[in-house]
Amino acid sequence: MTKGDPLDDWLSSQPSKVHNRSKRLMEVVREAYPIGVPAMIVKSQTDRLGSSGGYAFHLGTPDDVLRRICSWLLTHGSDEVLSQLIHDLWGRNGREDVALAALLLANVQHEEDVWVRLSDLIGSSSTAEALLLSIEECLRAQHAPPSEDLLLEWCSGSAAHAHLALLTHHANWVRSQRPDLSPSLQEAFAAIPYPDGDSLLGRVRDQMLGS
Repeated sequence: MTKGDPLDDWLSSQPSKVHNRSKRLMEVVREAYPIGVPAMIVKSQTDRLGSSGGYAFHLGTPDDVLRRICSWLLTHGSDEVLSQLIHDLWGRNGREDVALAALLLANVQHEEDVWVRLSDLIGSSSTAEALLLSIEECLRAQHAPPSEDLLLEWCSGSAAHAHLALLTHHANWVRSQRPDLSPSLQEAFAAIPYPDGDSLLGRVRDQMLGS
């Protein structure tokens, strides 16, 4: 007898009614995270900023497993329930939860403007990791970057929204061969609050303003 894939077997064994409620889906996906993953990998590890200036995140559950879970959700879930699941996953703020929320946000077809939705999700406790995961997935899914007007609006809002503007523009700036920033963005990015001392946000600011 051919042994099946443990994750596929687990997901396919779930009754269709689990897709009717975000709360039940949350339970299912959290049980799915460690399936088929060696115990030493499941343990969350420290996130590190790559020496090249890129972003390297080490999740307890590997990226390919999260993408398979996301694909299963997208195949069977409704827009309304998946939208609520994104909100609920983001609110838990666990590494795997945030990564899965980012994948769903970037790929749920009914999201007309993922950047507005992302800005609605974040709050004062949102980490740079959570923002970067979501930004990278949205750009990878080929969503157009936010307009300069929206970036400036974020810069004039909360610190979390200002940091979202900075990190979103930086990710697109790198992809676009590092063009010159407009005077308005230079002024806005220089004025937003930054943590004291050496920080990811400060290094991102210095890269763009010093180019």
